[in-house]
Amino acid sequence: MPPLTPSLTLALTYDLKAEYVAQGYTADECAELDSVETIDALASVAESMGHRTVRIGHVKELARRLVAGERWDLVINIAEGMHGIGREAQVPALLDAYRIPYTFSDPLVCALTLHKGMCKRVIRDMGLNTARFALVSRESDLDTIDLTYPLFAKPVAEGSSKGVTGASKLSSPAELRALCLSLLSQYNQPVLVEEYLPGREFTVGIVGTGDRARVLGCMEIHIGAAAPHGFYSATNKDDWVGKVSYSIATDAEARAAADLALAAYRGLGCRDVSRVDVRSDRAGKPAFIEINPLPGLRPGWSDLVFLCKYAGIEYDQLIRWIIESALERVGAGARTAAPHGAHP
Repeated sequence: MPPLTPSLTLALTYDLKAEYVAQGYTADECAELDSVETIDALASVAESMGHRTVRIGHVKELARRLVAGERWDLVINIAEGMHGIGREAQVPALLDAYRIPYTFSDPLVCALTLHKGMCKRVIRDMGLNTARFALVSRESDLDTIDLTYPLFAKPVAEGSSKGVTGASKLSSPAELRALCLSLLSQYNQPVLVEEYLPGREFTVGIVGTGDRARVLGCMEIHIGAAAPHGFYSATNKDDWVGKVSYSIATDAEARAAADLALAAYRGLGCRDVSRVDVRSDRAGKPAFIEINPLPGLRPGWSDLVFLCKYAGIEYDQLIRWIIESALERVGAGARTAAPHGAHP
């Protein structure tokens, strides 16, 4: 495909799982991080559009290269970060400081959406449906919870279903207390406790920004009889073959889920692409669960990639749409990389 814009220099920022494992981090700590396969795929698409790519890596390497004077026309940022609740905002904030455009959402959106409790408060304030919830930051918070069982609990600021196991669905205060204390100790962050949604589960892909944002598809997640839990736990997500199946849903309930997801995406100010998780209540009314403004893009693996596959969208087309959305936002070709050392 010929380039839609003049040839630009596109840098890639990311956190490689293998690199952190080699440093001694556990598999659970690295669950959200990326593989070389993903970086290769992103670079390949960008280069097929006529652009030059530069691989940077994590936020500290980005900082080093910025201080050294390197500049790029656009950064394809999929860096998840490793430390702190604002870790997904670190790369966008640094790029904003140097006035370098990048794909995906800004620091505010990345920090807000990673904290699922704060995000749900904003969603609720927008008048969008989400399950009733509470935050447990310390043991004494358990005494003030006024929610209807069954409940569902998970770490407030993790992705890739980290901390979601067969014990996450709770039927009694004793189970709630035991799980919350365990999660507080293991993840050193608050626990999000929600009223359990027993209905259908969807994930919705969205591409574009503002009024140009559009739904790529609404994928329903079907948990099979062979799956160890009745929901999309970390185990079922990682070992899904024969246990979990997926399909594009287009019925009225799925359309309502897609409308909810798009309203949340636009209301939160997400950019270029996101994946929105939605689950229905007992009456079949979709409710917002969470939104991922840095969705996984691993070929043949990540949920957004699955969604596009079942919707008839090729991987390369998805990545092109993301890059084109970002270039359109910043004015494709309007900015060229500054000379070495041109900025303080």
